[in-house]
Amino acid sequence: MSGSPTVRRRRIARELRHLRERAGMNLEQAARQLDMSKSNLSRIENAQIGIKPRDVRAALALYQVTGTDAEALIDIARGAQQRGWWQNYSDVLPVWFEFYVGLEAEASAVWTYEAETIPGLMQTEDYARAVYRLTAGENDLDRKVAARIRRQEVLHREKPVELSAVLNEAVLLRSVGGPEVMSRQLDHLADLSELPNVTIQVLPFSVGGHPAMTTPYVIISFPDAADEPVVYLENLTNGQALEEQDHVRGYTLVHERLRKMALAPDESTAWIRKASRNRP
Repeated sequence: MSGSPTVRRRRIARELRHLRERAGMNLEQAARQLDMSKSNLSRIENAQIGIKPRDVRAALALYQVTGTDAEALIDIARGAQQRGWWQNYSDVLPVWFEFYVGLEAEASAVWTYEAETIPGLMQTEDYARAVYRLTAGENDLDRKVAARIRRQEVLHREKPVELSAVLNEAVLLRSVGGPEVMSRQLDHLADLSELPNVTIQVLPFSVGGHPAMTTPYVIISFPDAADEPVVYLENLTNGQALEEQDHVRGYTLVHERLRKMALAPDESTAWIRKASRNRP
């Protein structure tokens, strides 16, 4: 089972919702039996808040789940109470973004399209610092950058994330932090593209319109088949996780189309290195 408490919490949430529905109970009926509010049970089932192992045990008794099945879920609930490394940065990471980082930390694959900035998993410290200055100001800058760089360990661990990134050409032409910072960022990007688990493709202006013109996205998949993929969308003040199969399937098809429209990986790496050399 997953080592990420966020993924464990998500698993528990989904299982408790499924078991309640299988037992033929609505939220109000189950919450009354469990001596909690309907809103609290709803937030638990949507992975917005955690649930203590003793409350999981009570819920499983209510839903008539016993034996090894019950103990396995209670063990997952114990793991969900552990702290992830990102919680040490809770003073600078919004709650909604902590949830994303917790998913990313356990991911087996990350597929992403970005229209304006280098994705966080591939940013240099200087580039990340420049982005934060532009979007969030100077407050807690060092800790924000440190958290972003720490996230990048998923690319280099023993079983690294398989990263597929499609980048709009504008991402690579827009100078962030000045020419030197941008040149180093492009070199770093090209170096990352040489890793066996990283695929970077440039979506050139010459392709014209494309199916992701209205939104960047991240699709996260997990090593355990019981943990279904999730689509993550983000704006300046909030993030949203889409878990419905139709959403995930739709974004997956969009990503596959973008990969066909973009330059091939080798061509993209050559394009990025040339762009770095030719910066003013």
